Amino acid sequence: MTAGSDTAPRSRPRLAVFAGPTATVLNTEPLVTSNGPRRGYGLAPRANPDGRPLRYDSLRPQRLAAPVTVYVEQFSAHPLEGDSADLYAPPDGYCDPAGTFNRQRTGPADVPVYEVQLHPDDGLYPLPYAARQADGRPWEGDEADPFGPRERARQPFYPDASRLFEEIDRLQVGEDGVAGQLDRLADYGFYRAAPPGGPMRAGERPGHDFFPYRPPHLRRQPTRPALARLTNVVARAMADGHDGGLWLEGTPFVEETAYWLGLMIDTTRPMAATASQRRHGGLGNDGDRNILDAVTYLVSRSWADEQGRDVLGAVVVVDQLLIAARSVQKADARPGGYVATGGHGGILGSVTAGGEVSISWRPTRLATWRSAVRLTQLPESVEAAVRDVAGRLVTARVAVRSADGALLEEAMPAVEIIKHAQYREPDPTTDPQRERASRSRWLASWRRAGWPASWPRVQRRTVP
Repeated sequence: MTAGSDTAPRSRPRLAVFAGPTATVLNTEPLVTSNGPRRGYGLAPRANPDGRPLRYDSLRPQRLAAPVTVYVEQFSAHPLEGDSADLYAPPDGYCDPAGTFNRQRTGPADVPVYEVQLHPDDGLYPLPYAARQADGRPWEGDEADPFGPRERARQPFYPDASRLFEEIDRLQVGEDGVAGQLDRLADYGFYRAAPPGGPMRAGERPGHDFFPYRPPHLRRQPTRPALARLTNVVARAMADGHDGGLWLEGTPFVEETAYWLGLMIDTTRPMAATASQRRHGGLGNDGDRNILDAVTYLVSRSWADEQGRDVLGAVVVVDQLLIAARSVQKADARPGGYVATGGHGGILGSVTAGGEVSISWRPTRLATWRSAVRLTQLPESVEAAVRDVAGRLVTARVAVRSADGALLEEAMPAVEIIKHAQYREPDPTTDPQRERASRSRWLASWRRAGWPASWPRVQRRTVP
């Protein structure tokens, strides 16, 4: 796990992409049975809240099992295509009102069409979702029944980023109107460092091997040993010759892990992290673009010094901004909700809509290969003060790294961070019995007013 010595750029970059915990960027909208298949199975179709039929059926990326021929109506890709009809070649043929395809027009009601062959090898296609539950009911959400046990729920998170990258490349187009925006930039290796989803049938356990937050009552947050494991995964991958690393995690915590990795990983290559405020595949999703911008940054070499070494340290790429990992903070749960804190130039640059990277600030903070606390520089063991069986303080050696240099899970300390709050000091004149009686009167008045009984308590807010 030493810093790579090969600083010469490859003809085609190879990036490591790491799946992190509770990652909205790796989370999809629920797979809901589409109305077309519902009708075919004799099930009632979904409707609008006011009872009106849905005008459009939902389509989800899926694979064809066999080749199929489809006929696409000419000039249907844009409302003004037909306005430039004289610029187009003739259609491949015509479909009559019965749906029969003919090479020549047979009547005035025939529709000009293109004949297109779809093949399984072409990749994913947006198609109606036809799956049902085992008892024949349609799928309405992630779970067979709301708030049921985990074995009665599906996983909405991808186990790694390979499917995510495939969907972005297959279904999204760039400003040049062409798909495959990620594929044209680099090759990728996908790593499950502390992923949000995993195959439980293969023995993986939520809360240990993967960390989801949906369904919400089955949420599992990563542990301190998981931080050690993901550090080792990233360190090994970056020492394996990758030209850059991309970390994907949930929006509230990506700033913490990115900063940690920027201090711990010994590499001369760039490291970026990104997240998404909205789920992949949903309306207004921001994560797909954040990923493209992060990859654009990693392959741009705007991070390199004269020797080809990264001088920016770990960065978080969101909303077309490059923010230093030690300075970034999620200030609001919306796209554009990240800010730079500290007042020391945390915004390092930007990525334009056209894919150009501009660096406006170069930090001098030590990170990655210059960090004084990078993994390769940590001692194998440290002295610690512990209490013996008699309760006396004595010194003991605590192992930090294994023989192969990996960070030991049991060496991760428990560090409590407490923010002091104003107006919390006790008042010696306060009567605890009087406080409890006053609280009871408040509760009674709130209940009479219609408020929930739990209103006076501190409410925990779960952020996706």
